[in-house]
Amino acid sequence: MRKMDIEYNTSRNELVMPEYGRHVQLMVEEAKRLTDNAHRQAFVEKIVDLMYIMNPQQREVEDYRDRLWKHVFRIAGYDLEGVMPPNGIIPTPENDIKRPDHIEYPGTQLRFRHYGHYIQELIKKAKQMEDGPIKEGLVASIGSYMKLAYKTWNKDHYVSDDVIKNDLVTLSGGILSMPDEMAIENLTPMGPPKKSSPQNQRGQQQQGGGKSNKKKKVWKRK
Repeated sequence: MRKMDIEYNTSRNELVMPEYGRHVQLMVEEAKRLTDNAHRQAFVEKIVDLMYIMNPQQREVEDYRDRLWKHVFRIAGYDLEGVMPPNGIIPTPENDIKRPDHIEYPGTQLRFRHYGHYIQELIKKAKQMEDGPIKEGLVASIGSYMKLAYKTWNKDHYVSDDVIKNDLVTLSGGILSMPDEMAIENLTPMGPPKKSSPQNQRGQQQQGGGKSNKKKKVWKRK
């Protein structure tokens, strides 16, 4: 009996894009061996159609076919002479190198970092406002938030209203201030309203003078 030759994956070429499988890569390699450019073009188009059918969940993705053409060229090692994608742009190895966008970081150093960045933005906004009740209310809210932030990061230290007011003047460049006699209200997180128990509700009804539905018994003399 003739012994069959078995080819193992370990002896084959490494898959460039494993999600498309071995057969797609073999077809791409066959397309590279074709000598007629027109025949190669039609053959690669059929390969793209097959890849499109293999991933139906991706059909709604924008420019999905353009992406498939890029994948075909990547599998071929960008060696498909005479083949042109429908968009007229031949993929190159440089397209695979995607560099992340540069992230701009704040260039200025924040003073009094325990107050946070948003306090700085609120102070800038308040400085641009016209004098009046709305601006005074915003300045009072800023002072309240500053006191809350200070106590959050310095739980073991007492903070007076004078410290907050002086820091506000410093951060605003002397433009914003709070009256000396004004007390800074400390903001506290608000939770959901507490529900009273049925026993407390009955007690409140009795204490509130609510009329009972029970009829009073009248005793008559015999």
